[in-house]
Amino acid sequence: MQKLTVLTLQPIGAGDRARIEAVDPAIRLADAGGWFDGEYRETWPAFTTERYLAPGASGRGSRAERDALLAAADVILGGWPYPLDLRARAPRLRWFHQRPAGASNLLRGDLWGSGVTVTTSRGFANALPIAEYAVAGIMHIAKGLHRAAVDREARVFDAPRYRPLLLEGKTACVVGAGGIGQEVGRLCAALGMRVVGTRRTAQADGALPAGFREIGGAAALDRFLPDSDVVAICCQWTPETDRLFDAGRFAAMKPGAILVNVARGEIVDEDALAEALARDHLRGAVLDVYAGEFEHPPPARLWSDPRVLITPHISAGSDADRHGGIGVFCENLRAWIDGRPLRNVVDWERGY
Repeated sequence: MQKLTVLTLQPIGAGDRARIEAVDPAIRLADAGGWFDGEYRETWPAFTTERYLAPGASGRGSRAERDALLAAADVILGGWPYPLDLRARAPRLRWFHQRPAGASNLLRGDLWGSGVTVTTSRGFANALPIAEYAVAGIMHIAKGLHRAAVDREARVFDAPRYRPLLLEGKTACVVGAGGIGQEVGRLCAALGMRVVGTRRTAQADGALPAGFREIGGAAALDRFLPDSDVVAICCQWTPETDRLFDAGRFAAMKPGAILVNVARGEIVDEDALAEALARDHLRGAVLDVYAGEFEHPPPARLWSDPRVLITPHISAGSDADRHGGIGVFCENLRAWIDGRPLRNVVDWERGY
């Protein structure tokens, strides 16, 4: 086989480099991690670059040198952010692997809808840390811990307003029971909760993942909401899920329910969420994401509400790297060389 040039746009460690090179002797790996940081600062919102780039990082090489790296690449392993004009500058590119799990991260660039094969790490992200975050958020609201900051500010305790809930026996609905959602459901079940979920298509009872009582199709959401004490959003952001949680869905939710979103902010109509909180229909919300999170701070109406816990997309972080993105990339790289189908190929119409 002729040499296959694989370009990585994020820094990788020696171990990951060795794993990629060990897939086949034909692989020529070029590490361009950090080279494009200056371009990112010029083409991405400052809110994004301040969050995801190292302070003071300005990139490496000249524009001509970076263009040459892209022009020589047959396969690119990318991350976040990435060059928005990647397709135009990489004429040999045949396959791009997105190390994050979400395909919606690619909407801003010229790869979306192109003829390049694109895969993601869907199902191989840091599912367990994200699930632990979701459960921590549920506990935070269920036990009334958000009241502690209010009382500290007032310098007086208002104990009756904590209203702790017992989670055992309560119902959790996982919206998007994929890799992350299944871990959320498993941990909720371990707390004694009854767990139901939704996917694009229903799942047979005999194939249910650990902890789930039922996984229905997308249409089952409206059936589950009125009985769900907790709703955890874990699905992909697609045209079908854009503002999936609108005023009608919030009205359908069980009074006093808790909302957790570890997916994408655009899945929630934030004005409708604020209205549901204003009329005390929900007990609270935990948002690790919000609409436009890479461009501006959270909406003040939600950020100022003590019943809303908002964090800067940190649910995947932990002291132990459980991300399987390099593993699925290597598996797909072997399949690519062998001419076999790849897993997690993005369907542009479906959105992931």
